[in-house]
Amino acid sequence: MTGRYPDRVGVPGVIRTHPEDSWGYFRQDAVTLPSVLKQKDYHTALIGKWHLGLEPENHPCRRGFDRFHGFLGDMMDDYYTHLRHDINYMRHGFDTIDPQEHATDLFTEWSVDFIRAQAQSSQPFFLYLAYNAPHTPIQPPDDWVERVREREPDISPQRAKYIALVEHMDAGIGRVLDTLVETDQLSNTLVIYTSDNGGSIDVGAHNGPLRGQKGEMYEGGIRVPACAMWPGHVPEGHVTDQVALLMDLFPTVCEVAGAPIAHEIEGRSIWKTLQAEQQDFSDRILYWLRREGGQRFLGQCQHAVRRGDTKLLHNSPFEALELYDLSDDPLETTNGSQTQIDLFREMSQLFQAETQKAGHVPWQR
Repeated sequence: MTGRYPDRVGVPGVIRTHPEDSWGYFRQDAVTLPSVLKQKDYHTALIGKWHLGLEPENHPCRRGFDRFHGFLGDMMDDYYTHLRHDINYMRHGFDTIDPQEHATDLFTEWSVDFIRAQAQSSQPFFLYLAYNAPHTPIQPPDDWVERVREREPDISPQRAKYIALVEHMDAGIGRVLDTLVETDQLSNTLVIYTSDNGGSIDVGAHNGPLRGQKGEMYEGGIRVPACAMWPGHVPEGHVTDQVALLMDLFPTVCEVAGAPIAHEIEGRSIWKTLQAEQQDFSDRILYWLRREGGQRFLGQCQHAVRRGDTKLLHNSPFEALELYDLSDDPLETTNGSQTQIDLFREMSQLFQAETQKAGHVPWQR
């Protein structure tokens, strides 16, 4: 949303309903992507999950979006009732609504309606579609579970439900893309698809051979694929191993839209990468942080910092720092913190420097 590291805009952790377990406040001076796109007269919409604040001043329509049809909170306790802690966070603009369908289907239908409406306008549009699937609870429609079981009869019940929840969402994305085709807008639309973290193994996800899962700083927790399509601009079938962060989508979209960025951001445009051109990010320092509560964190942070293929992390604030060379050890099996002392100290200094940069940013109101 900002092209910045989350802790630089006041969100080092998860914003939740209850203050005692909420670890962030979205800074009012943070400039959002839809706000920048307004320079080029974009009609901007968020459909789905917001997750950046429940306060009136942080409603999506007060942070740059013209249209909001979705869920303000961090997650739903039920995909059909859409409640969180027995609170209804479903909104259409500023109005509370109580729709009666699976959340994934609702977000798909609202996106299809938005795209069809935009086909009648000469104004360009930006749509941020944020499904909450496949977040827990793993609650796919029953008919989607049956499809998976028929195809894979030996699969575990847990895995079948997880796959069904993902495939149900994928089908919704297919409907969105079909609508772009039907309304003759696909040829002039850049579509980017990605996820915010790796899967949760304990609910049926699988992150391939990578170590770790959602909520961890190992590659299985933070390394996710991304896909982009734009006929005539993004080469079909091209694959790259270029490393980037979600905040890089901010300058990428702005470059495509011709919207200038007049303030500091950490994100870098990957538009050339999407066009199958080489980009040299070898000098770049990448940084991950998550502040969290509960017995595992007690309000402290887990971190990772990466330069090139060298990565330093602590998966818990109470665990020792670990050092890995992802070029030789992509599965993070050999911790070099005790054997590569000079490199360990050098990376530790980078870690400290990144931590200091965010030290002046408040994360509570």
